[in-house]
Amino acid sequence: MTVKVLMTWDIAGERDQDYFEFVIGEFIPGVQRLGRQPSEAWATIYGSYPQIQVGLLATDAAQARRILDSDDWNVLQERLFNYVKNFSYKVVPARGRFQF
Repeated sequence: MTVKVLMTWDIAGERDQDYFEFVIGEFIPGVQRLGRQPSEAWATIYGSYPQIQVGLLATDAAQARRILDSDDWNVLQERLFNYVKNFSYKVVPARGRFQF
C-alpha cells in the first residue's frame, strides 16, 4: 500500500531567506537523491497550525522506514533542523487528496 510521509515544521525566526535557500538548494535535491519526490508542499498563512507541511510518497511503509532510518536522511534532517523548529512527521496511508 502506498504511504505518505507527512512532515510539518515552523521556520525558525529571522531565518526565512536562509531556510528557502537551503530547501531549494539542498533539501529537495537531497530528498530526490534518496529516491523520493516531494508530492506536495503547503504553507499556512493564517491560524495556529504548522507553518510548512511537506508530503513524500513511498511505495509502502517498509520503504518509508528504510529512508527515514538511513544515514543520508539523518544528515539531511539535521541540516533542516538548523532552519526550523517544531518538526514532526508521521507515515500514513496515501490518499488522493490533501492530508494533515
